[in-house]
Amino acid sequence: MDPIPVPGTYDRPLGTSDLRVGPIAYGCWRFAGTGVAEATAKISTALDSGMTLIDTADIYGFDGSDGFGDAEELLGRVLAGSPALRDRMVLATKGGIRPGVPYDQGHEYLTGACEASLRRLGVESVDLYQVHRPDVLTHPEALATTLRSLVDRGLTRTVGVSNFTASHTRALRSYLGDLLATTQPEWSALCLDPLTDGTFDLCAEFGITALAWSPLAGGRLTVPEPDEDRTARVVVVLDELAAEHGVDRAAIALAWTAAHPAGVVPIIGTQRVERIESLAVASEVHLDRSQWYRVLSASLGARLP
Repeated sequence: MDPIPVPGTYDRPLGTSDLRVGPIAYGCWRFAGTGVAEATAKISTALDSGMTLIDTADIYGFDGSDGFGDAEELLGRVLAGSPALRDRMVLATKGGIRPGVPYDQGHEYLTGACEASLRRLGVESVDLYQVHRPDVLTHPEALATTLRSLVDRGLTRTVGVSNFTASHTRALRSYLGDLLATTQPEWSALCLDPLTDGTFDLCAEFGITALAWSPLAGGRLTVPEPDEDRTARVVVVLDELAAEHGVDRAAIALAWTAAHPAGVVPIIGTQRVERIESLAVASEVHLDRSQWYRVLSASLGARLP
């Protein structure tokens, strides 16, 4: 059976912008707390492995009382020490979570959050600035005005959202148009929400790129809970497919998320250099329809009609 026709397997667009990224992205959620040399090795390995989108956020590193901005600051130190790395990456960050509030996408706060992110990263602009979680008290037209101003000032090339529902995203896009390049939902063989909540349909309708966080289900697909029946069912199928393709289970799980025609870019967050290299092989795995639906059927726990 022919493989699923995956859009832009090796070179995927970010929405309708002129930015293009590799088929897998590297995320900095757990990036803080290490030395610059170790952090540089991770970023360099990711880029060498074709993971050209580097995704971070101002909240990464925050432990509830301290550490806000730490992941950005560490990445900024990496870029300061190895400035050539900046030219090799599509740099993305996120803002809009305000500890203690918890969400604020008012013009003053979000503009200041973006400016603070740039200072921590040590750059004049990022390629993609994303609203991390929706602030339902900010009208989408007002948020769109703020995001347009960030682009007009040259602080970011394009914009996106993260953890927005399909209806939130559609409302914002009605004011932003094609400037809204990405949405970042949770998506894995154990989190199927984007299939049914309209997120992927919206991506297909408007050419928005889906950046999938937690594509390995927070590690549950690599180190499964022994008493979780659903995970066990999925792992059995992933292992069968891994044997068929000659790769490990995680590579199959990543390839599965990336095979959806919405042009999904899964974001990995491993802190081990050797693991970054081994996961890159997922971009070479091409599942056919039967294989893809075997995973879905296992996750649903039902035979598909």
